[in-house]
Amino acid sequence: MAPVELTWGAATATGQREDNQDRFLAEPPIFAVADGMGGHAGGAAAAEVVVQALKALTGSKTTTVQRIRLALQRADGEIRAFKGPGLGGAGTTVAGVALVDEGNGPQWAVFHVGDSRVYRWHDGQLEQISTDHSVVQELIDAGYISDEIAATHPQRHIITRALGVGARNEADIALLPVLPGDRLLACSDGLTGELGDERIAELVAVAGRPADLAEGLVAAADTTGARDNSTVVLVTVEPQRP
Repeated sequence: MAPVELTWGAATATGQREDNQDRFLAEPPIFAVADGMGGHAGGAAAAEVVVQALKALTGSKTTTVQRIRLALQRADGEIRAFKGPGLGGAGTTVAGVALVDEGNGPQWAVFHVGDSRVYRWHDGQLEQISTDHSVVQELIDAGYISDEIAATHPQRHIITRALGVGARNEADIALLPVLPGDRLLACSDGLTGELGDERIAELVAVAGRPADLAEGLVAAADTTGARDNSTVVLVTVEPQRP
């Protein structure tokens, strides 16, 4: 496998909420965000379970799609087994990227459950790689509403898939090439609920360290009033050196 040089950063903010139920992981080869829900203690605990399950895959240059699936399945089962005050009905979304080697050289495995998102900055364009598991996304897919209407739809925060609650659903996982200069962004809906894709693109396009860009994204969400926790993890594939 050819060497891949990565730089990364992460940031999180509580916003107007009483506490922060988001959790993140930025440790090669895994970069992910989890957005807990279902009560203060339960939501935070559910997000932490997912992050710890993925953290078990770190410590090596790559992982595999199968290991990611198994880690998320274990986390799902552990959350469903929660017992105690404030833990009932807890769940979490998750979105992230992982450097994998499936036998064809380095690739990104993009994984997600729920409405936390993954974006890619490539050749001067921002592209949403994940597709929300949400009521409004189903309405968009069916042609009932537009993206513009979805941004203010009263059901925009209702998700159709999560870890720990509802039906047992697999994460969506897609493979992408690892390309020098690309930036991959994982974020909770606290960011995308405050900033449109155009504004996110402007902030991701700025030259600088991923850690500074991550802080800038969260700060921009905060300045709009940040009704929710906002969390981002940003990883850059550095250009290959001659």
